[in-house]
Amino acid sequence: GTAITGNSLTQEVDLRLTQDTRNFLPFKEMFAQETLPSLGDSFHRSVCAKTEVESLSPELGTCTDPYPFSRSYLNGPWARDLLLQCSKAISDKEMPRVQHHLWALNELASPYGDCQQRIAAAFLQALFCRITGTGLRCHRILCAAVERSCSFASMRKMFLKFQEASPWTSFGHVAANGAILEAFDGELRVHILDLSNTFCTQWPTLLEALATRPDGAPHLRLTTVIVTREGSALKVMKEVGVRLEKFARLMGVPFEFNVIQELELDKLQLDNLDLRSGEALAINCIQSLHHLPENASSKPGEDSPRERIFHTFRNMNPKIVTVVEDEVDLLSNDFMSCVCEALRFYSLFFESLEESFPRASNERLMLERSAARGLVNILACDEPDYCERREKSSQWGSRLQRAGFSPAAFSDDVVDDVRALLKRYKEGWGLSTGDRGTFLTWKEQNAIVASAWKLRACESTPP
Repeated sequence: GTAITGNSLTQEVDLRLTQDTRNFLPFKEMFAQETLPSLGDSFHRSVCAKTEVESLSPELGTCTDPYPFSRSYLNGPWARDLLLQCSKAISDKEMPRVQHHLWALNELASPYGDCQQRIAAAFLQALFCRITGTGLRCHRILCAAVERSCSFASMRKMFLKFQEASPWTSFGHVAANGAILEAFDGELRVHILDLSNTFCTQWPTLLEALATRPDGAPHLRLTTVIVTREGSALKVMKEVGVRLEKFARLMGVPFEFNVIQELELDKLQLDNLDLRSGEALAINCIQSLHHLPENASSKPGEDSPRERIFHTFRNMNPKIVTVVEDEVDLLSNDFMSCVCEALRFYSLFFESLEESFPRASNERLMLERSAARGLVNILACDEPDYCERREKSSQWGSRLQRAGFSPAAFSDDVVDDVRALLKRYKEGWGLSTGDRGTFLTWKEQNAIVASAWKLRACESTPP
């Protein structure tokens, strides 16, 4: 296979950036039509009648390709096929094909169109950055744009709307909360170390559950670790903490909140966490572990950052560790393997948003832009700039077991709570179970996995 190296084609492609990469260039203006070969029968008819070209949806724009797509092709799932052909051309370094496929994608893609157009737009941006060697620059620009526009109100609204329309995040919250509550049963003082990217939207329901415990509410400390580089996240989390403290008082739950920022999660220092004797500890990891570098240390015999964080967890002696991650393997160094898996997963994500949100929803646009930023990092950035390298539950589970943890199956009560949650949403969502966790499915495809882990008896020590 072709190894992923964002700069490998830079010298071979006759493309130059002439404007900010936040708005990738219109390829139809960059490439002279006479230089573009036919895409072939797998993508469109070799000849289209003028009347058929004019009948194409206005949202797709006017198709000026001398070999335009037919309507029959556009009615199907064209984005995947065209993106795969473009990626294969990039992998094979066949530049005439690359140029033509990029031109065709730019004609059809739109971040404001239907699901196929939006998928194409997100991947087109990443592929363009890859062949021009501008992945890191583009990713930084896109993240900086989020920094400038981010506010507590907009982030809160997005997450609440997302939870209202889709179980993508609430599934993991309900599963993890159920496991944590059962682990804390009978404990008077409890501490949650929260490593997540959902801005504490998980915790109001847990506070409510603690408030109604028959033996009284325990004293709860919540330490949230910010693992993103976005400085605005710390500002938002401090505002979230103020609101959580008010809510805890209303619920009658003794509560302490602390937030710290640690960009290199594997170097998390126990001294900064204020672990206290007599407290039961839960470690909650929601969509955060994949930000850790996967590659091993340059020093022989040393563990990778992902291995180190689980050894750090073991040294904390937690009662429970909950892990929620996307069920997708993006670790491959083979470019085409990575593209295929990214297409499978992100198509699933975009399709679920299509059926959950109106087309003009601002929250949907925010979520899709976040996915597009991730794709730039996955397909167009080199090590050590990877920050979106997700892996599947089997891989996470092997790492946890090597660190001394064993899987703790969710109880029937927790699974029933998750099933009840899914009934609140549109048809298409489902639940499946496996040896390494419980899976949220979209149209029978695994999307998210939630799992719980406890230290093996020989690994745990008295608190």
